[in-house]
Amino acid sequence: MTNRAVIDHLTEHVAGLRRYAFALTGGQQEAEDLVQDTLVRAIAAARSFRTGGNLRAWLFSIMHNAFVSGTRRRCPPTIALDEDAWAVAEPPVQLIQLELRDVLAALAQLPEAQRAALSLIALEDFSYEEAAKVQGIPLGTLMSRLARGRETLRQIMRGDQTVPLRVVGGKR
Repeated sequence: MTNRAVIDHLTEHVAGLRRYAFALTGGQQEAEDLVQDTLVRAIAAARSFRTGGNLRAWLFSIMHNAFVSGTRRRCPPTIALDEDAWAVAEPPVQLIQLELRDVLAALAQLPEAQRAALSLIALEDFSYEEAAKVQGIPLGTLMSRLARGRETLRQIMRGDQTVPLRVVGGKR
């Protein structure tokens, strides 16, 4: 794919990038900023895109790396859900809106790594291998994050608990 072809095909992936950015950041404005940063980086690096490569996975990798780089530069974000960000053309039944709000609130409670893994698999329909590659982690690590994220999400939705805290490398 040529430079021009990469740039021409970017718009096909903007909606998916927005969803993933929102899942990562939790805020509409932060998500839009991340999408814009991703597209700017993609256009600047279009020459490095491998002919025959997966443009979608390449873009999501750029976004993931941009998010991780940005997170390292600042404090961990507090996630405030913007309920208007999920408005649709025809409002669904109230119960569906409430369930969606509850799932988004539960998803926001997950650690970023688990939230990102779940978003790539469940929302963006990436294969496990593609999602691991986007995040730059081994497949086993992705599977572990998915399993922990799904179980924690189930527990939160049942009202069993909030996000469990794990002590890593220290005494309990």
